[in-house]
Amino acid sequence: MSEVPGSGGAGVSETVALQAAEWFFLLQSDAATPADRSRWAQWRAQHAEHETAWQRAERVGQKFALLPAALAAPVLARPTAGRQRRQAVRAMAMLLVVAPATWLAWRHGPAQEWLADHRTATGERRQLTLPDGSHIQLDTASAVDVRFDGALRLLRLHAGVIHVQTAPDPQGTHRPFVVATAQGRLRALGTRFVVRQEGERSRVAVLQGAVEVRPDAAGGRLAVLRAGEQMVFTGQALGEVQPASRHVDDWTRGVFLARDMRLADFAAELGRYRPGVLRCDPAVADLRISGAFQLHDTGPVLDSLPQALPVAVLYRTRYWVTLAPPGR
Repeated sequence: MSEVPGSGGAGVSETVALQAAEWFFLLQSDAATPADRSRWAQWRAQHAEHETAWQRAERVGQKFALLPAALAAPVLARPTAGRQRRQAVRAMAMLLVVAPATWLAWRHGPAQEWLADHRTATGERRQLTLPDGSHIQLDTASAVDVRFDGALRLLRLHAGVIHVQTAPDPQGTHRPFVVATAQGRLRALGTRFVVRQEGERSRVAVLQGAVEVRPDAAGGRLAVLRAGEQMVFTGQALGEVQPASRHVDDWTRGVFLARDMRLADFAAELGRYRPGVLRCDPAVADLRISGAFQLHDTGPVLDSLPQALPVAVLYRTRYWVTLAPPGR
């Protein structure tokens, strides 16, 4: 990970970054009391990571002029309550994790993820009930905005995966229920489905009912997927309709099912549920693995691999792990 200049090479977790950001805004406000400052000093002294995060916060506080205006404005205004303050805290926290060199790229996505209405950290899953009674569940490292108005029920998926179970519109006006991704829009037709944002493409699998798929730049072309069907699409084109896996929503129950999966693909998927880096050496990338694995703790999953395959699990650090040939 790149570092804030002068901050040293130690990493800062999202949790500690958020704590440091909260302290930063409290101490910059008029509401900070001597007792608050005493607790802040105790927090800094509790762990070296806390001190690293605070030093970054001080440096980042001097660099807000480098931020995109839309992001810098609420931070410099030092909001004291409500949604705007929460967004500012998240923005500051992200600055403590990433390098200043990445700030200019925020307008292309990462800032939206951190400032989303709802987001999950690596390894976290969360269930939500929406204002209309619909239910969504966010997978690991996912971010979604909820925008309901008099004409539309809209979810905007910025990153990750969501499971959606729609409910009838309680307003009786039959507002469309739409999930927007970076590539297009999905209109639910009384349904339960899973949506995954995959970089330059989106994937949707329908478990119940039907979903209308409309890419943003496909000249109005659309497709309707029925229960048991899935599709990958880009902003310009619809993909082929394919059978959906019966296990596409296993993650909602904390399970990852692999069936004759390449070890490299297994590592990439498992890596979504653990912080840091999980690499797979090309020498063992094509080994095959099958099984059902619990996602709530990926450590035991990694520890079990040498018992099933001719591989070694090498820990450079707790957050940098490589699957390699034995003896390497």
